[in-house]
Amino acid sequence: MQEIVIKDYYGRIQGKIEVKDNGDKTLRDFYGRILGTYQKSDDTTRDFYYRIVGHGDLLTSLLNTNN
Repeated sequence: MQEIVIKDYYGRIQGKIEVKDNGDKTLRDFYGRILGTYQKSDDTTRDFYYRIVGHGDLLTSLLNTNN
């Protein structure tokens, strides 16, 4: 599993994306709470409530909606 750290302009950690070996991704905020997931098999991004946000990898767009 790979982890991608997302930082803001000032270098503060805003969140992390965990990438599984099959291509699925999970976005977590600074506190470790899950904000959304991306499933490569059906190419959809879902939010915390498992509602479809859109098609494609849109995880970073979910990061700013929590502020």
